[in-house]
Amino acid sequence: MFMYFLTIIPLCCLLKIVLKTSILHIFKKWLRLLEDKCYVYQFYKVPQFNHNIQENQLYRKISTYLNSLPCVEDNNFTNLFSGNKSNEINLVLDASQNIVDNFLGARVAWINEKDEKTSQNSFVLKIRRNDKRRILRPYLQHIHAKFEEIEQRRKEVRLFVNINDELYGNRRWISVPFTHPATFETVVMEQDLKNKIKADLETFLKSKQHYIRIGRIWKRNYLLYGSSGTGKSTFIAAMANFLNYDVYNIDLSKVSDESDLKVLLLQTMSKSLIVIEDLDSYLCNKSTALSFSAILNFMDGIFSCCGDERIMIFTMNSKDQIDPTVLRPGRIDHHIHFPLCDFNAFKSLASSHLGLKDHKLFPQVEENFQTGSVLSPAEISEIMISNRSSPSRALKLVISTHQSNSKLVSPTTSDKIKTIQSSNEFNVASKHPLWLSKSRSVRPVEETGESGMYPQGLIKSKSVRPMVESGTFGKESVNELRKFYGLIRIKSSRKKSLDFDASEK
Repeated sequence: MFMYFLTIIPLCCLLKIVLKTSILHIFKKWLRLLEDKCYVYQFYKVPQFNHNIQENQLYRKISTYLNSLPCVEDNNFTNLFSGNKSNEINLVLDASQNIVDNFLGARVAWINEKDEKTSQNSFVLKIRRNDKRRILRPYLQHIHAKFEEIEQRRKEVRLFVNINDELYGNRRWISVPFTHPATFETVVMEQDLKNKIKADLETFLKSKQHYIRIGRIWKRNYLLYGSSGTGKSTFIAAMANFLNYDVYNIDLSKVSDESDLKVLLLQTMSKSLIVIEDLDSYLCNKSTALSFSAILNFMDGIFSCCGDERIMIFTMNSKDQIDPTVLRPGRIDHHIHFPLCDFNAFKSLASSHLGLKDHKLFPQVEENFQTGSVLSPAEISEIMISNRSSPSRALKLVISTHQSNSKLVSPTTSDKIKTIQSSNEFNVASKHPLWLSKSRSVRPVEETGESGMYPQGLIKSKSVRPMVESGTFGKESVNELRKFYGLIRIKSSRKKSLDFDASEK
């Protein structure tokens, strides 16, 4: 008898589980099929892209809304993605899956399908024809309101990069969350210039009606130029965080032709920063398939006007060799120069990286910077980050690195040739040729003897005069300069007739 009960009880439990799962599920499925046969349905398709290959905003809103529904968890197949927070998990409906929603007592169904020929995703709304007039428009308005609520709650800035892959079909952009922490408070820049840029951006945000009244597209173009490591990319990140705009970073090397560039521009959204970095390399080296006119049309042509509330940003290392037509007003509204690090910028970095408002080594650092800026903010930042446990060591390394780089810096060949050929002017105070007195690799000296305009060592060096007369400075000339510098040091030690500048001692 005991064994009988041991057999009956597990069988009853198993039967209960089966009735609650498989049989019940099959019964509900048959009931739904029967219901579908009894009603006439209307179908509405929402493609991801329109006929102009622009992203359908309604598709984006529906996707966000459906993925926020609790019933996504009960779907047969659902994708799991990590969210912005470490413990956040997002559920995303997979392709070819259905989801059921209820609105005002009516049952609607969504089908997420993908076209195998065009690789284009679409949502298909299935609604009873009897309920269409009553709930269709209110339901779509409900989706729009929920989307705005979700977007306001998320406030996630995204970074888009252009792709060139057949697997993505008509899609030209892929995106990731933009988590760069830069702000205008942390950017190293003159405070007055920073305030002017912030004021200009704030004015831009409120100027929609003004742009409409004067008949111009609501957009702004900026040029950021300066040496590598001076903070151009960080400044772009600060602008994106300040405006809460998405960033579209265009890699021109992946653009096949002018039509492809136009498609990229058409698929960008409003409230975004459209960025092309190192534009001078593409214009000067012609390292892209695009023509010069195609780039100009991108900057301010008719296709650049296919969207409102957008800011275009172009970066360059130097604009000296750039055609003036690229930089004219209308194509570029603001030119912002990013110089090498000076003493004021150094103090800002010391405050943010090392927590120093003042230090006994600051006067020595300032004395070094008076000879000229030779280090970028990125170089100084790296020194401070690597030595943040010892601020004194970090400052000493900045001083030694600055001195070492100052000795290596020399004027460019073009500057030397221009100075010499301009009439061989001389610096009267030091009685040196201008090209010699400006070179940081040769210490300025003051001649006290009767050797004329040139120092004694310069007259006796046979290799210097031809170099000055010809105006050429190759590798051999640099070696001769080093030899000449050695002669000056020997003469100064023997005769003690040369006095170094006080800042060089």
